[in-house]
Amino acid sequence: MILNDVHTGIQPRKNRKRIGRGIGSGHGKTAGRGHKGFFSRSGSSTRRGFQGGQMPLFRRVAKRGFSNNAFAPEVAVINVGSLAEKFPANSDITPQMLVAHGLIASRFDEVKVLGDGDVPHALKVTAHRFSASAEAKILAAGGAVLRIEL
Repeated sequence: MILNDVHTGIQPRKNRKRIGRGIGSGHGKTAGRGHKGFFSRSGSSTRRGFQGGQMPLFRRVAKRGFSNNAFAPEVAVINVGSLAEKFPANSDITPQMLVAHGLIASRFDEVKVLGDGDVPHALKVTAHRFSASAEAKILAAGGAVLRIEL
């Protein structure tokens, strides 16, 4: 190979093939679709997942059971350690405040407080769910736990 021949014939931006533009173009008349048949007509296409008459993968794979995942509640999770870092002592912490401080996403059905981290000062936390360790740590620091009933 000669070094100055490396890039010969390479086109960085190739023009699209314009089919059905006359006999001189090389793609006129039948426009690359051949003669007659289903695929020469307009509106012809294979459906998604079609594998040329072979049993499609979707039909070959066993489908069992039922999943109700789409309807499960979306639970936003926060640790007591991050609550203690962001909020001063004796703060009233609500789900709206957590969203405002950017600690949880704005889309959720329930908020759950988990027990990872330390709570050096008292906090009054309002949420839908609490882990046993989170509740114990908040109460041990002299704080309060309030559950939101749905």
